[in-house]
Amino acid sequence: MSLDERIQSLKDKHAALEAAIAEEESHPQPDDIEIHKLKKQKLMIKDELANIGAD
Repeated sequence: MSLDERIQSLKDKHAALEAAIAEEESHPQPDDIEIHKLKKQKLMIKDELANIGAD
């Protein structure tokens, strides 16, 4: 996998997590634990993207 493909893959995962968070938050009684877990995954991807950009 090329670097560009890796970056695009991470961006796609980040967008999917953002959509999942929005979906969960739209529920009448959102699952705070699930939202926290999704946000943590999203942050890990953001950090990885930042590290790739720093190289």
